[in-house]
Amino acid sequence: MTGSIVHNIADRLRDSARLVPDQKAIVAPEAHDPCGRTAWTQISFAELDREVDAIAAGLKQLGVRPGHRLVLMVRPSIEFIALTFGIFRAGAVCVLVDPGMGKRSILKCLDDVVPDGFVAIPQVHLIRRIMPWRYRSARFNVIVRPRRLTLGCRTYQTLLESGRNIPQEFPETRASDDAAIIFTSGSTGTPKGVVFEHGMFNAQVDLIRDHYGIAPGETDLPGFPLFSLFNLAMQVTTVIPEMDPTRPATVDPEKILRAIREHHVTQAYGSPAMWNRVGRYCEDQSLTLTNLKRILSAGAPVPLHVLGRMTSALSSQADVYTPYGATECLPVASIGGREVLSRTAQQTAMGMGTCVGRVFPGIEVRIIAASDEAIADISAATPLPTGQIGEIIVRGPVATRQYFRNPRATALAKISDGETFWHRMGDVGYLDTTRQLWFCGRKAHIVTSEQGPMYSVCCEAIFDQHPAVYRSALAGLGPTGRQRPVIIVEPEQGCFPKSAAERRKLSGELLELGRKNELTATIQRVLFYSSFPVDTRHNVKINREALTEWASQQKQSD
Repeated sequence: MTGSIVHNIADRLRDSARLVPDQKAIVAPEAHDPCGRTAWTQISFAELDREVDAIAAGLKQLGVRPGHRLVLMVRPSIEFIALTFGIFRAGAVCVLVDPGMGKRSILKCLDDVVPDGFVAIPQVHLIRRIMPWRYRSARFNVIVRPRRLTLGCRTYQTLLESGRNIPQEFPETRASDDAAIIFTSGSTGTPKGVVFEHGMFNAQVDLIRDHYGIAPGETDLPGFPLFSLFNLAMQVTTVIPEMDPTRPATVDPEKILRAIREHHVTQAYGSPAMWNRVGRYCEDQSLTLTNLKRILSAGAPVPLHVLGRMTSALSSQADVYTPYGATECLPVASIGGREVLSRTAQQTAMGMGTCVGRVFPGIEVRIIAASDEAIADISAATPLPTGQIGEIIVRGPVATRQYFRNPRATALAKISDGETFWHRMGDVGYLDTTRQLWFCGRKAHIVTSEQGPMYSVCCEAIFDQHPAVYRSALAGLGPTGRQRPVIIVEPEQGCFPKSAAERRKLSGELLELGRKNELTATIQRVLFYSSFPVDTRHNVKINREALTEWASQQKQSD
């Protein structure tokens, strides 16, 4: 066979099963006893690998062939992980749509994909059955945990049984073959299907493992289900947490901490919203998480108060790491919370942006003049000098090549450079004199006033210093080039100003903070919003478009 090196990401599970066959691969909450205690179920690496073999063989017997697109919509569980690797091993393409993005967005994503089948819970198949005209090509359908009716689908159990009873020969897969289509959260626009190749997943595993020193035999608690897939390739046990992954901001801290203690978790991943809840609880209860070696948090800049609380809850040898990247390119850079608090936090508070750390080995970052137009070739991009804010572009083995059937979005996001390409992150920032990367906000969120561009993350950090502020959002009212900057504030719990006098007092204090920094001196208006609209995936990316529309409707007296 010609082309790239043959390697299916599911082969990494095979390697783990060979190296540590009896080690627990997955531990999952299954039920509760009459006293409310959690009953856990588990599966070893060898058992999981055999189950994945049976799934892949069963899919092949069902008629699934390499390249077929199968939508996987199953709750975090052993089945979810086994099915993901089973689809990979069968050579099919696993389509993952965030269930929290809302019905309209989900249907739009599915329309874009034109799936060949659904591997899903009963509710999904019921919707599919009542709209048969919409999914005519969906021939290969598997139902997971049906209560009674199978809705004309093969069940997970019968899929396994059929796969165990036939010869298990699987297609060879190249590193450049498609493995998955994962949709962006849509927090800054319409969700887009990002095409992942097997080689990209492999590169992600190696970069993350080597950078953070993750060792075989560790145990991870992933607050975002997809991160559990990396663990199986690193001989790391996955403990599936008791939480709704689409609502990390409402997580029950006691359940998270109980799982960390009971299963001797050494690593945990979660959005800043999740660690905000857990950190406040640890602070209130004076708890120390002695087992944890590292916490990973991504999805948006992690607030300093979250870093402070979580590092205080860890042992002195442990840290909170904040990898920077995007669905289309992850990881890019990383920094530890202790370094942020001791070295870069003061610069952030002065409006210099959020330091996201040093770039991973094998990843290249450049800063170019920001543009909303497509850039066909790198020769047409204008490079910017050290320290100057511009658009962040990235090149490396984890950068995805294209959006699924969306050439316009691909053209806007990719820049050709000979035999390689650069991915445009959609973010603005700069590289400092030590080659550390600083994030200044989304390109789409730049406010263009008559005095010049204002960058969201830089400006918001100045107001976030006030003890009554939980978070803030910069908005620009009016036409591009002559926008009037407004700061919208979500106060800390119990600090929302209820009367006009309280609003005037807090507004005055915030505007005084703003006047002390030339970046925010032109801001003359503060608005208060009880709870910001945020993305469904991480519950932390602020929907500034919605806030700007709301702000434009507020009377000046507010």
